[in-house]
Amino acid sequence: MVFITESLIRKRAEHNEGQLSTLEEVSLHQQDIEKIEHLDKWCRELRILYLQSNLISKIENVGRLKKLEYLNLALNNIEYIENLSGCESLNKLDLTLNFIGILSTVENLRDNIHLADLYLTGNPCVDHEGYRDYVIATLPQLQKLDGNEITKTERILALQKYDKISKRIEELDQQYADKRKNQVNEYARTKNERDADENYWEKRSEYTPESRIETHESMKKKRERESKETKAEPKPIRQYFGDDGRPFNCNEPKVDFKMYESDDDRYIILDISVFRHMDTSLIDVDVQPTYVRVSIKEKILQLVLSEEVNTTRSAAERSKTTGHLVIKMPKIKQSNASIETKPQIENKIQNKKPSTSSSSTKSSTYLELDKDPSSTVDYTQIVNQNKKKSQLKPKTNPPKERENSSDFIDDSDVPPLI
Repeated sequence: MVFITESLIRKRAEHNEGQLSTLEEVSLHQQDIEKIEHLDKWCRELRILYLQSNLISKIENVGRLKKLEYLNLALNNIEYIENLSGCESLNKLDLTLNFIGILSTVENLRDNIHLADLYLTGNPCVDHEGYRDYVIATLPQLQKLDGNEITKTERILALQKYDKISKRIEELDQQYADKRKNQVNEYARTKNERDADENYWEKRSEYTPESRIETHESMKKKRERESKETKAEPKPIRQYFGDDGRPFNCNEPKVDFKMYESDDDRYIILDISVFRHMDTSLIDVDVQPTYVRVSIKEKILQLVLSEEVNTTRSAAERSKTTGHLVIKMPKIKQSNASIETKPQIENKIQNKKPSTSSSSTKSSTYLELDKDPSSTVDYTQIVNQNKKKSQLKPKTNPPKERENSSDFIDDSDVPPLI
């Protein structure tokens, strides 16, 4: 049995920041609730309440919800319409597919003067003779019944037939009450037989509140049994490496990717189609010399590389427009080759036959290189050459004092020049 608890309501009140005192709308459908409680004390401001698809057998503890406008109790085990007179603002009531067989209980809705829309489709009382006319005459405030508008003509005719119909409704209600007692007695009598009969669920039975609860409990036990069986089977542990340490390829997040080499054959580029709106903090990249691993929401994408790459010079970027993750990994061979000295250019001057006198006077159009090895630049010795140059100091002549002229007179009264 599931109870309406504070934690359950707060979980369903996330749209109101979990506050119950100011909650105006809450949905508690498909929670296997069997009793309505606490809502009239914790949620006084409720305007819309959804309780469909539960196992509620009685309407109770809603009389204090003065602002309640819409109450949905479809697909439950309700047999009587009661305890709704305190819902002063009730405008719409949905009791579809319940077990309301005593139609005279709709008289309990006369005090709900704002009630304009009522649904009783799928209840046993709908099969009563004169059902619609009786409800229309009993509840003059109604504007719609089972989704169909009530016309003035229909209301006048229903009031004219009310005295005759009401007597017939009382007889039908009594017949249903007797039938319901027989169903309860039959259910209690055959309970032990049903437990012993293995083929019971393959036979037809009456649709009653008791059979609905029994079916629900059977389905619940079956789900629990299946969940235990699934939990008992451990999931296979995925291996990312072989026994010899060789990495495996795997794509747990099932994302699209492309791996290709750059045009200059210096880089291996991996383009992963990451979800556009995924936060970058949920992505982790680990580049190793022989493989690359990308963690997307704790799911691993691991790919083996065709060549070894330089992990320190690898870079990962993400597109702001598409969300794709691009990992650029330089190859080790190409990165080492860039450090080595460049080969010397060979002189490819072609010997040509001498032309006319006019062309011999022109300068040669070919580049002539100095064959002196000291003139070539050795990139591996650049630092050492700079050190040698820095140790050499420029040669400067010492300053010389100018000699005095022959007519110079040293007068002590004259102040020195600044």
